[in-house]
Amino acid sequence: MKTLLKTQNLSIGYGSKVLFSNLNIAFTKGELVAVIGKNGIGKSTFLRTLAGLQTQLSGEIYFHDKNIQTLSHQEKAQVISVVLTEKLPPSNLTVYELVALGRYPYAHWLGKLSALDKQKIDEAIELTEIQDLITKNHEEISDGQLQKVLIARALAQDTPLIILDEPTTHLDFQNKINILQLLKKLTLEHQKTIIFSTHDLDFALQIADELLVLTPQTYLKNTPEKLLETPIFNTIFDNSVHFDTDKKQFKIV
Repeated sequence: MKTLLKTQNLSIGYGSKVLFSNLNIAFTKGELVAVIGKNGIGKSTFLRTLAGLQTQLSGEIYFHDKNIQTLSHQEKAQVISVVLTEKLPPSNLTVYELVALGRYPYAHWLGKLSALDKQKIDEAIELTEIQDLITKNHEEISDGQLQKVLIARALAQDTPLIILDEPTTHLDFQNKINILQLLKKLTLEHQKTIIFSTHDLDFALQIADELLVLTPQTYLKNTPEKLLETPIFNTIFDNSVHFDTDKKQFKIV
């Protein structure tokens, strides 16, 4: 499999606080990777650093063997799109206009959308099945619908790599399933590489190609099947939860 993104001796954190050091991780094309770990472990910091939104403390991040720190803002936006958990500021933008913002790395300097821009926007809207929302103000739709819209914006950006921070947070069961199925479809049918953080471990075990488990002492990236053979999941819960590696299920103890 072709490596799309990799870290080399990467250390991340903020200020003088180091969250992780010596991270050497590779992500391949068409791979769906779930990032798992306790609250506060540094999942968001890790994703923001991968996306180039936060500067690493040391080490390197390479996209197709090119150091992402050497890429201009526009070049970076053409290869990596990001869906964060921050609430959108108030605005009068319609859903269509919000999705169209994904084309900013390619837009004409006057902001006029080209035929290709419109095609990419329409494709993103169709893939995420939000056609009935495009004339609505983005503040009028539900959290689940907005999450799809933000993914559509990332798709309109047409990048090979999409990074999402907690895309299923605050969503009901059905909307969680819909979002995760969409992410899986994008990797299988469109060969996107998608890295997302989540607390929904049961879902991640079922749908992700690989999991990246972050703990204070170590990290492991492997298939769910391989990780289920290790005690790694017991490191991300307190003593009240135990993962039974024989029965492949969590138990409250």
